[in-house]
Amino acid sequence: MLNDPLFILVALAVAGVAGILLFGIGGFAVGAGGKRANKIMRLRIIAQFVAVLLILLFVFIRGGN
Repeated sequence: MLNDPLFILVALAVAGVAGILLFGIGGFAVGAGGKRANKIMRLRIIAQFVAVLLILLFVFIRGGN
């Protein structure tokens, strides 16, 4: 599975979502709120949407076994 480029792309997308989430939570902990926090969380939602689409594509192409 590690040789599959689509799997690697899915893993990178999920890691990207986790990174954005941690960055956003860190920003809230420091007290950086307002427009910047909203922009970061909006970016997380978009990245999460892309990650879910890639996961669905992976399952569809690989047959869902």
